[in-house]
Amino acid sequence: MHHGFRFVCAGKAYLGPEGLAVPIRIGVRTPYRLDLTANVLRRLSTNVVDYFDGVTYRRLIGDAKAPALLSIVQTGPAELTADIETAGAAYDARVLVERMFGIDVDLEPFYRAAAGIAWLAPLVAGARGVKPPRYPTVWEACVNAIVYQQISIHAAGAILRRTIERFVTPVPIGNASLYAFPGPQLLIDADAEELRAQGLSIHKVTSLRAVARAILEGAIDESALTLLPTSDLMTSLAAHQGIGPWSAAVIALRGFGRLDLFPMNDSGVARSVKDLSGRTGVDVEELLGRLGAQRGMLYYHLLLGRLAARGDVELAAIPAVS
Repeated sequence: MHHGFRFVCAGKAYLGPEGLAVPIRIGVRTPYRLDLTANVLRRLSTNVVDYFDGVTYRRLIGDAKAPALLSIVQTGPAELTADIETAGAAYDARVLVERMFGIDVDLEPFYRAAAGIAWLAPLVAGARGVKPPRYPTVWEACVNAIVYQQISIHAAGAILRRTIERFVTPVPIGNASLYAFPGPQLLIDADAEELRAQGLSIHKVTSLRAVARAILEGAIDESALTLLPTSDLMTSLAAHQGIGPWSAAVIALRGFGRLDLFPMNDSGVARSVKDLSGRTGVDVEELLGRLGAQRGMLYYHLLLGRLAARGDVELAAIPAVS
């Protein structure tokens, strides 16, 4: 572990014998699989912010200059064990885990709807236990949405990784080096040409800085936006430079946990539907209508389908239907 950290839960330090951190146990709604949820949160194995070694999820939280280390392990079908080690600001491990890993979300409506769709049912059954993750901040959701606009998931992931590695100092954690996610002020202060050198277009640099200022000035206020119905949330997000309908949907889904929407007009989605269904011309609008109020879970299952096809995740084996 990184020296200087101390465990904090609910704003208080909890140290066990000989100063060791004392983890807390957090109950989760079953079915639950941390491995799948962590992988859809991080998207790609090259992600240098969200680290998962197959057993333990780790990431640095908060200010890149004084981050806290969040660690999570699934210790039972209905239980996670988590701790936070920090030398700075205090965080509530339970609140973070609940937000980021969807531990209380009931997906039975989605499971029932997906069971009636022949090509989707095996994927959903194999991925049973994945929950909808959320980024720890809306700022992080906005950055990811903007960087991933109109390019492939691998190209966007590489650009974001280069940007983080260029502007954030890594912290050695065991056998890995973790990076805290850069805050809005860091991207405002960064040299524009250096940002472009990492692969960001001038349009994306301008958009990221505009959103960063909106976050810092309170024009994008998570607590206020959380109170809005989804349609108004989308409208409010899309009012900001660099956030169109697709980006607003991604931010609402991955930043606010709004499962009642799905990012449309996405070429990757179209390819995934074609590849996983084995057919062309799938009516996505009709498909989303059948999935109902938790249609956003299709986004995560399509991602898992792609990850499983590459061997990056292992889904449960489902007996073939005779």
